[in-house]
Amino acid sequence: MGTSTVDEDRQKAELFRQLVETGILSPADRPFWELLTLSRLQRMLSVLRQRTLYIVVGMEAVDDGHNQAAILRSAEAFGVQEVAVVTGQAPFQPSERVTQGAHKWLTIRKYPSIHAAMDHLKRRGYRIWASRLDERAVPIDKVDLSRPAAFFFGNEHEGLSPEALRLANGSFIIPMVGFAQSLNVSVAAAITLFHVTRRARQEVGERYHLTPEQQASILRHWLRTATPAVRRLHRATGQ
Repeated sequence: MGTSTVDEDRQKAELFRQLVETGILSPADRPFWELLTLSRLQRMLSVLRQRTLYIVVGMEAVDDGHNQAAILRSAEAFGVQEVAVVTGQAPFQPSERVTQGAHKWLTIRKYPSIHAAMDHLKRRGYRIWASRLDERAVPIDKVDLSRPAAFFFGNEHEGLSPEALRLANGSFIIPMVGFAQSLNVSVAAAITLFHVTRRARQEVGERYHLTPEQQASILRHWLRTATPAVRRLHRATGQ
């Protein structure tokens, strides 16, 4: 037991040194690093390497807390780091029973309007795709992924607003062959993220993955939110 603990401490120290040398972490991150186990830290780094900001998922007026949570959980599961949220009639209160903690690993950006959300993403270089069943919609497996893409889903009953559809660069559909021609919004989001992350990873190579600067920002946030102990330290120190 003692030998194993000493060995783990050495591995943790060496891993931390390497991350500081590459600029991913700084000496100020050490107190948070020390509170986490080696296995937890290795898992965080493994997940971070698979994360992407190349794909973003957006919600407009998705009011049901279970649907909100399911979309967050799918985003996290498929490695999509950022979620754009525009609230509708109900507040954004995803069910923690459904998220299973997935929300704490994500970058959730809340916007006052769909115009603000889409404008911000466009200025960052994203092409906006709107989920919509119409004759001009592109099947999800044909969507152009040559540049970063944000996929928006609308209200459970009414879909995306006319303004969202006007502002989007294009629309997409999930082809279906049954009598039902619609899916629950969280199911549609999960299917979409599965397809586009797999395709983008294959088609755009290294552009799909996080830059060192993005990795640093996200990892430092995770180090301060991963467990109750690090969250208490973060609150106490303000670091």
